[in-house]
Amino acid sequence: MAEKVLIYAGTTEGRLLAQELSRAHIACDVHVATEYGQMVMPELAGVKVCVGRLDVEEMRALLKKNGQNNYAAVVDATHPFATEVSANIRESTKGSGIPYLRLQRRMDDGICSIPENESMKERAGTVHVFADYESCVQALTDTSGNILLTTGSKELAVFAPLKERLFVRVLPGLESIGLCEKAGIRGKQILAMQGPFSEEMNLAMIHQFSIRYLVTKASGAHSGFQEKLAAAQKAGITACVIGKQEQEQGMSYAQVTETLSRLLGHTISGRPEVEISLIGIGMSAATLTQEAKRALEESDVVFGAERMLEVVENSKETYPFYLAKDILPVLRQKESQMDGQKLKVSILFSGDTGFYSGTEKIKTGLNKNNYKKIRIFPGISSVSYLSAATGIAWQDAKIISIHGKKDTAETRALVLDAIRHFPKTFLLVSGVEDVRRIGCWIEEEKLTQTRIIAGFQLSYDREKIRELSYEEAKNAKEEGLYTLLLCNENVQKRRLVPGMSDESFLRVVEGEKTVPMTKEEVRALSLCKLGLTEDAVVYDVGSGTGSIAVECATCSPGIRVYAIEQKATAQQLLRRNLEKFHLANVIPVDGKAPEILEPLEPPTHVFIGGSSGRLADILHVIWEKNPRTRVVVNAISLETVAQITELAAGKMQTEIIQVQVSRAKTVGTYHLMQAENPVYICVLTMA
Repeated sequence: MAEKVLIYAGTTEGRLLAQELSRAHIACDVHVATEYGQMVMPELAGVKVCVGRLDVEEMRALLKKNGQNNYAAVVDATHPFATEVSANIRESTKGSGIPYLRLQRRMDDGICSIPENESMKERAGTVHVFADYESCVQALTDTSGNILLTTGSKELAVFAPLKERLFVRVLPGLESIGLCEKAGIRGKQILAMQGPFSEEMNLAMIHQFSIRYLVTKASGAHSGFQEKLAAAQKAGITACVIGKQEQEQGMSYAQVTETLSRLLGHTISGRPEVEISLIGIGMSAATLTQEAKRALEESDVVFGAERMLEVVENSKETYPFYLAKDILPVLRQKESQMDGQKLKVSILFSGDTGFYSGTEKIKTGLNKNNYKKIRIFPGISSVSYLSAATGIAWQDAKIISIHGKKDTAETRALVLDAIRHFPKTFLLVSGVEDVRRIGCWIEEEKLTQTRIIAGFQLSYDREKIRELSYEEAKNAKEEGLYTLLLCNENVQKRRLVPGMSDESFLRVVEGEKTVPMTKEEVRALSLCKLGLTEDAVVYDVGSGTGSIAVECATCSPGIRVYAIEQKATAQQLLRRNLEKFHLANVIPVDGKAPEILEPLEPPTHVFIGGSSGRLADILHVIWEKNPRTRVVVNAISLETVAQITELAAGKMQTEIIQVQVSRAKTVGTYHLMQAENPVYICVLTMA
């Protein structure tokens, strides 16, 4: 069986099919009617381009070579209006045994039009549909004003009575220009260029040549037909549409590629090339970059939250989706409608694509679904905008976001830590409710010297930038988009090493009862051995006064500490110490380990100051949750040390050091050293 395909091309779809066959290493002969058709066909491996019009016998002669079929299939990809040519191609294949495939360009239906018998003078700025060229010419004869004729050069003779009013857009080939001159159309009346054209290009021509009527064929979905109608509507002129003639049923681009794949035993992709632009629109349409604007204008389909889609012109097809799970089904549907044409897609994001944006997540989802041609266009973030508006630089500021976060202890700790330790904090919030919460937090923590600069509806008509007192923030009512700048000139220096003094902590509860506490030198060494990291999840088992929990939590607001304590008096004191140090990233857990540990999230680090004889059970639960957890145990009794050494004989690595601290005590004029009990600091990890 022959493994070559014959394509009669006259449309973009025919050219795209030839390119697809070349990529699949399938030879094909492409016949085009004019030299211009040859010129626009790129040079492709395995593709031979022939020029000239053929009659039925000449077409039939191509199909056989030495009595054998020369082609596996004949594809008719001529223009929908080339009905005579299509009839000849179909006739030439009869009795040959070679499949005839009509690649039918998808047509745009549903044109909202005015009845043909109603005068165009009475309904300017509308769409009129005509059955043929002659009836269109007759209707135009009763009008005045320039006409932009976009139906090509073959039917120019029909429009000869209107030639003084015509501006004809034809292909830039010698044959087309020759037909224009033959019809008496010359000079500036000839607009020789290759389409399809954008709405903007059509609009520019309408204005340039003072066009009153635009004449077009009801071509196909990718011929620029809709762009012509949109331009005519925007310019307020009348569009005259020559209705499509009766055509036989054909096959879609995808159906043709599937059929050829089956006939030839090769995989031929019918999937179009998809270009995706991930666009940060900045604060609004006013801050959209020129490069991003161009990408958006060239898009066939646009996705984004409803507020984002406000920047898109009405002629674009838009979908209010911003999650991959919603976007992907629409993309696949659109691909099936493109007939091999490139599909250009834009997905819009607020602000900047690299700043608390959904861009990265969307890109990952698209890549997983084999969408690789993705370009990201950055935008102007609200932080950049507010920084410029206030004249306060952001390069040395703390930048955090609580957008979409609940009013949790962790969120509160994050904001308050930034205020305490940074002179400038830019804060992204969800809305006015967050502004009110921040005002309350500032008051409760007595950080009332903090300046609150609120940017409201930045770049929009309602934009306001004003400084609020914490009282005004607490009572803010205006709904909308906010970005905050929090300034504190009296920042606290963050302690970089552990070892807070014992006197820093409350120890006495219920009159004279003292709760046990890990001493500061032992605490400092234990925390060094614990080796905390950013975003650590810490269990402090047998928390007592909470000194270990407090030191861990003050290292970073991103650390979460679960302070586990079973004794009621210690639980009470623990909470008082947390209040004293304004810590919201410590969660008190009342109960006995290991049972109380079960519902907690897996830890990364664990400190055990008291195990009540259940060390092995506690370690089992911890390492079940996370085998990589690093554990530090403080032991005083030899029994606990013996238990640890016994455990070390199993699948566990240990490091044991003994620490004995002596403190100077003043007795009269002398300083005498007073020894504390020796403490074993044991580091345990799974082998």
